[in-house]
Amino acid sequence: MGVTAFHAWRHPRPQHVAGRCIGRTDVAVDRRKAKRLAHRIRAAARREGWAHVVWSSPLRRCADVGRWLARWGWRHRIDARLCELDFGDWDGRRWDDIGAAPVDAWCADFLHGAPGGGESVAQLLSRCRALLHELPAQACIVAHAGWLNAARCVHDGVAPARAADWPAAPAYGARVSLPSRV
Repeated sequence: MGVTAFHAWRHPRPQHVAGRCIGRTDVAVDRRKAKRLAHRIRAAARREGWAHVVWSSPLRRCADVGRWLARWGWRHRIDARLCELDFGDWDGRRWDDIGAAPVDAWCADFLHGAPGGGESVAQLLSRCRALLHELPAQACIVAHAGWLNAARCVHDGVAPARAADWPAAPAYGARVSLPSRV
């Protein structure tokens, strides 16, 4: 059937990541912030009449929010396709240690380049598209900025060839909603 609309939130701000490239690195969030976001999601679901099912990335910064919702009776579905972009050898390293030249090389081939030997933006778009096609209507998601941006691109039918075309990251804890396509 495919998703007709989805309601997604970016995970809370992770701890101890300033100045680091964070993709698949599993970093913690403050448990109070995870619980606070879960409360906001639960309140939105109550107001808007959604099913009590949440999909999240397996990484703690997303899954911890889903675990709070599960404590309150929600079904929590973990799907690795909701993970952040895989930055390969860059993941977890300080941006200063990676250096400008490799980042510039990736930006020169933004869609198909694989930062740090990891995953390309094209691959992220592909796994995002596949998951969005499988999700039920009114899906509720907790994910990462890269995945949420990929979902925006998939929704809008664009494949950003340049880094400058990539959407701005949503704020930590922000809601991203995309209506059905007509």
